[in-house]
Amino acid sequence: MRRPDRRRRHGQGWRPCGAPCLGDPVRLALVRRMADGGESVCSPDGLDVPRSTLSNHWRILREAGITQTRQAGKARLMSLRRADLDARFPGLLAAVLADDRR
Repeated sequence: MRRPDRRRRHGQGWRPCGAPCLGDPVRLALVRRMADGGESVCSPDGLDVPRSTLSNHWRILREAGITQTRQAGKARLMSLRRADLDARFPGLLAAVLADDRR
């Protein structure tokens, strides 16, 4: 049986999540990496988190509209949807990243 597309349910690819999705330390670390370095691989170095847990965090960020995924060969690369985030939630990403660096 095919699963329904969650983006259609919530409209425009956004899940009603916003800032709470960025409240988890692992997800915040992933967002920080993408903000600093552009794209990130599925299992970045330096995170002591099981792959299954990382997969869940990536899913939450993707469904919340925070990241986008592109496939390059066998690798999946994630990047921030910075322009979309700034249009939908002005200043949210800047505030979260600035608060984290204090």
